Formats: sequence, C-alpha cells, structure tokens
Amino acid sequence: MNDQHVTRKTFDEVMVPCFSPAPFVPVRGLGSRVWDSEGRDYIDFAGGIAVTALGHANPELLRVLNEQGGKLWHIGNGYTNEPVLRLAQKLEALTFANRAFFANSGAEANEAALKLARRAAFERFGEDKFEIISFEQSFHGRTFFTVSVGGQPKYSEGFGPVPAGIRHLPYNDIEAARAAIGPKTCAVIVEPVQGEGGVIPADPAFLRALREACDAHGALLIFDEVQTGVGRTGHFYAYQDTGVTPDILTSAKSLGNGFPIGVMLTTEPIAAHFQPGVHGTTYGGNPLAAAIAGKVVDLVSDPAVLAGVRQRGERIRARLGELHERFDVFREVRGKGLLIGAELTSRHAGRAKDFLAAAANRGVMMLIAGPDVLRFAPSLIIPEADLAEGLARLEQAFEDVLGR
Repeated sequence: MNDQHVTRKTFDEVMVPCFSPAPFVPVRGLGSRVWDSEGRDYIDFAGGIAVTALGHANPELLRVLNEQGGKLWHIGNGYTNEPVLRLAQKLEALTFANRAFFANSGAEANEAALKLARRAAFERFGEDKFEIISFEQSFHGRTFFTVSVGGQPKYSEGFGPVPAGIRHLPYNDIEAARAAIGPKTCAVIVEPVQGEGGVIPADPAFLRALREACDAHGALLIFDEVQTGVGRTGHFYAYQDTGVTPDILTSAKSLGNGFPIGVMLTTEPIAAHFQPGVHGTTYGGNPLAAAIAGKVVDLVSDPAVLAGVRQRGERIRARLGELHERFDVFREVRGKGLLIGAELTSRHAGRAKDFLAAAANRGVMMLIAGPDVLRFAPSLIIPEADLAEGLARLEQAFEDVLGR
C-alpha cells in the first residue's frame, strides 16, 4: 500500500466532495514557489489562504520543527508545557492581552471567544444577556456556531435550526450598529478587514462606534483576526492600526505558518469566566505547534518585516493599477498590507474564477473572495523577484481571459 500513484482524479474517488480543488496537485514548496506533481512551478500569491506567512519550507521553522519533534509532540492539557507558556508570554507582550487559550484553528478560536462572551455575560448579568451581533458577509469559521454567527447564510442553510440570539448588521454602518447594540447584547464580533466577504477594510470610525456601544451596554468586543493577524496587514495585529482595542482577539492562519494552531487572547477578568471544565481542547496548545508558532511570532514581529509587508503591498497595488490601465478590469483595489482584494468591474462580474484558473495555467496560485474579487495573500517575505515574476505571469493570464 506504500507509494501508490495518486492524481487529482484520486480526490474524486476517495474524498468527501466538499471541496473542488485545482486540477494540479502541489507536491513541494520552497519560499514563494510551489511545484506540482508534473514538475511545473507556480508563484504562490495565495499563501495557503493567508497562512504561509514566512513561505514554504522556511529553514528557521524547519529547525524548530525538528528540534521540538525530537523532544515532545503532545502531552494533553492535564499538563502544561514550556513552548506554549513561552508563546503565551510573547503574544501577551505584543498585545493588550494577559491571558491566552490555544486551539487548533481559527474556527475553534472563534468558538471559544463566542462561548466565553456568553459565559461572561451569563455570570455577570444573568441569562437574558446572550445576543451576539455580527455583520453581513462576515466569515468566522465552519463549526455550526461560528458558521451561524458568520454573515453568509449559504454556509449555514440546510443544517437545521441555527442557534438563537444572533443578529447580522450591515458592515461599516455606524447607525445600524448603534441602534442594534443594547442591553441584551453580550458580544459584537467583527473582522477589522473582511476577508472572505471581499477584502473590505473597516472604517476606523465604525470600529470606534462599536467600542463605544459595547462599553455603554456591558458587551464584549471581539476582533476576529484569524486572517488579518500576525503581520498580514503590516501591523502585528490589525487592531493596532485602528485606535480601537478589543476585549477578545482571535488569531490562527499565519500564526503557525501552516502548522495547525489558533489562539484566543483576552484579559484576566474576562478569562476568569472559563474555570476548569467550562471549555477545553485535546490538541490545542500542544508543544509542537506552540514551538513553531513561537518562532513565527519572533520572526514576524520584527519591525523590519512588518515594514516590508507594507512596502510589498504598495508594490502589488501599484502593479494592479497598471494592469487596470491596460485592461480596464478593476472597479476597486482595496485592503491592507498583503491582504489585497481587486474587485472586477460590472462588465466582468462573476468571473473571478475564470481569472483564477487562467492564473494557474500561467503558473500563479491565487485566491478569490466571492465571485467578483481576486484576493492576494502571499508570503509576508516574498522575494522581489518572485513578486515581479508572479505579476508578469498574472498579466499574461489577463491577456488569456480578455483576449488582448
């Protein structure tokens, strides 16, 4: 049974069909390049959906993986471990937080955040304060609770009644938020940049209004930084560029550079509502994941790396502007740092997947954010040569789609 020959067709034969993967099978990566099973190379502008922040096969992360892999992989949370304690210290030194809960994914981090918010409200105010405010087109994970809180009904339909007490408001609508947040609100959860919803940055005034309304009504403000966190926007966490501090922050994706790990960060008074047995996880915070994440934090928090993210983002935006001048294809290019969304004009509405497929044919791995938006989330340290080569290939893909 060893070394069976597998192809993209094997996926259709052995996997549950909830994904529709690309027609090629990646087998190796180095830095910002990936090779498929046929030996063809790709420039990686997708970053494993904003995950491989330090590229593929990063030598410093490989060293930590090998060192910790020879010591201790997993011990269970009947015990603590040194790497997870060091990781918590690092994240708390870089943020508002002084308590951390580690999980395996962004969805689990958000699940913990939402449960904590409801538990805190229950213990502080009683059972009537349970309402969660979220926003249209938001995305918070695929557990039943998080997908119900997310503002895209297509992901929660067909699974039976959704949890009660969840409201969805228009994103960036200050008046709607002020009108909705009230005595029954236990939490407001918001992405500082909506990722899956189209790469839409929050207006800082909107975030300030959420903070003020939460304070006025004893509600907790949760920032979902699963996609924006750990350097993606050019700041270690996106909230640090908004003037607004949340009560709870969730992070995953880039935190492990591809090794599964998520975290919920908060303060001691809020964390006190999660006493032993109230919430838990088997794998969360295991020493192997925590050791890798600790090195990621060390590397990404370097001010020079964060400045480089902002500079690379500006270069991509400038090049996309040139492509627009040639092809008249984008209605808007938006985002922060190296989380960029290029929305197609109405003439090309619904064709984001066509551009995605053409890019792959030209050797570029891309993302979309809905049917009309091309999304860029490459490595935070993508070399200039790879950036230029990828954008040149992307121009060829545009020629293929647009016929000129």
